[in-house]
Amino acid sequence: MIKVLYEDNHIIAVVKPAGLLTQGDRSGEESLMDEVKDYLKEKKNKQAGNVFLGLVHRLDKPVQGIVLFGKTSKGASRLSEQFRNHTIQKTYHAIVVGKMDQQKGEIKEQVNKISFFAEGFTNKTDEELLQEIKKATKTRTAELSWEVVKYKESFGVATPQDKIRKREGVSLLRILPKTGRFHQIRIQLANMGHPILGDTKYGFSGNWNYKNSIALCATSIEFKTATEGKAIKLEIPLPTEWEGLI
Repeated sequence: MIKVLYEDNHIIAVVKPAGLLTQGDRSGEESLMDEVKDYLKEKKNKQAGNVFLGLVHRLDKPVQGIVLFGKTSKGASRLSEQFRNHTIQKTYHAIVVGKMDQQKGEIKEQVNKISFFAEGFTNKTDEELLQEIKKATKTRTAELSWEVVKYKESFGVATPQDKIRKREGVSLLRILPKTGRFHQIRIQLANMGHPILGDTKYGFSGNWNYKNSIALCATSIEFKTATEGKAIKLEIPLPTEWEGLI
């Protein structure tokens, strides 16, 4: 059963669990889009093929949090426009390895040209997108700000052999991305030397007991409705499984 946070005639916002694809791929696995379409089909008593659902952004499979969809072409178009104009504000929380050198900071760097609005994005898997990144020649700026919410000298995250990380503990960060590049938060935090817990793709090598997930969650989003331009802010609490980690 999906958790609906907001719904009007043009837009729907739901919570994506970790381990679930936002959009189906060649693997044939169930996706969040499939579940939302089923929800709309039952609500409107329609056949699945007759349900429109516009994908305007997505979360990586191991990431959980709030996802917006357009229920109509107008809703999808208006949301996409807001994403392009950077008027949608997303907030993430992450638990990372180590103690940050400062209480808050910004990361701004050049990355290979890729974005959620790349041509053909909706038909490509993560691996295919990674291949596009490797082939890209142009660069774009990837930018985000972060601040420390909490620090814990944890001894349950790293392997016994990793004495440095055991001593460093873990930090809970609040993250505000200013751009939306592919895997941006995961890559930029790893480049700082603070990989996200569970993110073995980008440098985490300790113990992690939560299969198909990493400690990254889209906890808040601010957008405007498609027709009246009403400001909406949605928030969810931190995942319950994080309670013993930080």
